[in-house]
Amino acid sequence: MPVSFFERFSDLSIWEVLINIVDILLVWFVLYKLIAIIKGTKAVQLLKGLFVIIIAWFVTKELGLRTLYWIMEQVLRWGFLAIIVIFQPELRRALEQIGRGKLFSRGSQQEEEERNRLVESVTKSVGYMAKRRIGALISIERETGLSEYIETGIPMHSDLTSELLINIFIPNTPLHDGAVIVQQQRIAAAACYLPLSESPFISKELGTRHRAALGLSEVTDAITVVVSEETGAVSLTANGDLHRNLSTEEFETLLRKMWFGPVQEPQTGPKRKRGVKKNG
Repeated sequence: MPVSFFERFSDLSIWEVLINIVDILLVWFVLYKLIAIIKGTKAVQLLKGLFVIIIAWFVTKELGLRTLYWIMEQVLRWGFLAIIVIFQPELRRALEQIGRGKLFSRGSQQEEEERNRLVESVTKSVGYMAKRRIGALISIERETGLSEYIETGIPMHSDLTSELLINIFIPNTPLHDGAVIVQQQRIAAAACYLPLSESPFISKELGTRHRAALGLSEVTDAITVVVSEETGAVSLTANGDLHRNLSTEEFETLLRKMWFGPVQEPQTGPKRKRGVKKNG
């Protein structure tokens, strides 16, 4: 008579149970870290394709489709080598992080310094463009992927610096029209098209850049920075909210909170409604 799962579990000692629990937790943690590394890259789409092939392999086996099953079996058998080639950039990045001791680290000093550099770079470029009334539109990816919008622009895959952001939005240059999208703390693409908001409650004095920023914030959790070409005013959108007329200090503080998620301060007043918010 087959032994039930609970009978097998009851035969284990407390130490064996703890070892099994730790083993499972470590496997899930490693998988979580691997998913975090490839999130927002083309590897995600490739993994979806691999998942479809595995399902097709199982279905053909159950239905007895021998020829198709043999093809799927060969694809899976030799697919390991293909995965190494296809996922080479992601695997290299993971190995580099392991070598630096960063794969399992969290909140290290280097990460904090990098965060400060990114916020300061965006703040410096926005301040420069605001004084000279250079229109700009910068979207920062968070949890929701922006790959479909990145594909509408010109690929860059460049380090995020204030000098590069300023040069992109200089008028009459090839990349100044459209949005810059920041993905995984790097400039993924420029001259990207964003969805325009269709909300009837948006002020008529707001132009296309503000509507695009709000439109993206309505369908994703991205942060979008807007510099008005007419007034030089700095705005920031996230989660369907538009924060307008921000000073340099207000912009830097708000950007840091939204981008890297600090400890939330307790609310002392009534909750504000979603929509356009004015500062100053």
